[in-house]
Amino acid sequence: MQRRTKPVKAPPPKPGLGATQRTRRSAGTPSLSGLASFLTTQQLGAYALRHVQVLLSTLGGLYRNPLTSFMTAAVIGIALALPTGLLVALANLQQISGGFDSAARITLFLRASVDDNQASGIARQLARQADIGKATAVTRAQALQEFRQLSGFGPALDALDENPLPAVILVQPATTDATPESVHSLLQRLRLMPEVDLAQLDMQWVKRLYAFLAVGKRGIALIAALLGLSVLLIVGNTIRLDIQNRRDEIEVIKLIGASDAFVRRPFLYSGFWYGFGGGLIALILVDGALALLRGPVAQLAGLYSSGFHLSALGVGSTLGLLGLGAVLGLLGSWLAVGRHLDAIQPG
Repeated sequence: MQRRTKPVKAPPPKPGLGATQRTRRSAGTPSLSGLASFLTTQQLGAYALRHVQVLLSTLGGLYRNPLTSFMTAAVIGIALALPTGLLVALANLQQISGGFDSAARITLFLRASVDDNQASGIARQLARQADIGKATAVTRAQALQEFRQLSGFGPALDALDENPLPAVILVQPATTDATPESVHSLLQRLRLMPEVDLAQLDMQWVKRLYAFLAVGKRGIALIAALLGLSVLLIVGNTIRLDIQNRRDEIEVIKLIGASDAFVRRPFLYSGFWYGFGGGLIALILVDGALALLRGPVAQLAGLYSSGFHLSALGVGSTLGLLGLGAVLGLLGSWLAVGRHLDAIQPG
């Protein structure tokens, strides 16, 4: 008689074993990513350090040839100083037109039937309009008093039985988007008011000044474009000569396996320093010219009882000039290097 044997069951898997293994595997993942991040940081740091070294070494190379470097930067500075000085002059002319809001004041002579109280009410209504910054009512008595002081006809005015002058409203256009066209449109609208007998505005000199400024801006933009092209040519020619002088050195460096980016880097930074130095010289020239003119201009403004004074370059304009010079120098060197460096190959 055979004995029955019970089949042996495999022990059930321990709960959570796969999860533990997955946890261990996932726990190793952050360490790998952290290592990769550490290596990337190290590579970026080394890359930035190499660029800083080349940047300083190219500056030292220019310092060892001071006369040649200064002459190149001076030519660039003169080319940048001319449009910059014209822009500063144009900005100072715009200061003269900064009194446009007061010069464009509209004078409304009301009808004789409108009394002072009605004039004050009309002025308050006009002041609430969006395109009007301020409206001031001048009573008939105030108008007569002002006319008496300015005309010198005091005894003749005393002989009059009644005040012949009407009430007046002085309308100041809003300073936001105050152009000759918008002010002229406002004048036409105010003339149609039934209480207004006459509306006056002298806009001819303002229109001429704005037209002159528009022509000046267009001309300065053209001059700046031409001189910017000349800066590119100056930097490009300087870098080309530098490449030709170092032709043998470039061939040896390429022969031992240097990449084009490695060879190109010092020439690009040389162009950067040329442009930055040119911008610095342009800034000195413009500020020096303003310092020489500030005294005579102030004296001339005093003769006209004006507080006008020349404004120098602000912080933003100064940084923009230096940045523009650096960008033009970098672009000019990039064009020269791209054209002449590829033609040099180790033979």
